[in-house]
Amino acid sequence: MTPNNSPSNLTMRPATLVRRVNQAGFGTVLSERRLKTHRQSDINTSDGKSVDLLKYAAWLTFLYFRDENKTRDYNERKRKQAEKNAEEVRAAQDIGELPAVVDPERKKASLASFRAFCETYFGEVFYLPWSEDHLRVIKKIERSVTKGGLFAMAMPRGSGKTVLCQTAVAWAALSGAASFVCLIAASAERGKDLLENIKTWLETNSLLQEDFHGGIPE
Repeated sequence: MTPNNSPSNLTMRPATLVRRVNQAGFGTVLSERRLKTHRQSDINTSDGKSVDLLKYAAWLTFLYFRDENKTRDYNERKRKQAEKNAEEVRAAQDIGELPAVVDPERKKASLASFRAFCETYFGEVFYLPWSEDHLRVIKKIERSVTKGGLFAMAMPRGSGKTVLCQTAVAWAALSGAASFVCLIAASAERGKDLLENIKTWLETNSLLQEDFHGGIPE
């Protein structure tokens, strides 16, 4: 600093300024290269050889509050955007009031009995009379879905065991008896085909749509 320390003459050579600042007890906070970048702003003396300390202090103060405001503005924008996104998610999830069930008694009976579910909503699929084997399998499926358990069944080809299992998946899902229903097939492609059949039922079966609005995909 020059001998005259009056406010109009607070100047310092760049090298001296770097050394003094770094000796202030805060570690290395200023380098000559960084100061050179700072000096591209209007902080130099008129001859360009020294730094006007008052101008430098004012410039650093301006940067501090400017960056602080930028951070505050960014955080505010981020908060508002998060609120907007959350509101859009809530709006998308709100599908409005579901239509009334067309036939509550029909639905209630079908939820209580897997056989009734098959006969009521899939009459065009199960159009032949049940055999004793069919009825035993239906009871075992119903018990497994509602109370848990495992069982294996073997029936002749073409007797409807696959479609019975597919219908059981739909019944378990629509009745809420199981939160997650597994449909396992001999291969991934076969599993996809079976699942597509169930989705088609849900999308096109008019009786299901009348009684199970909440379980019918858009």
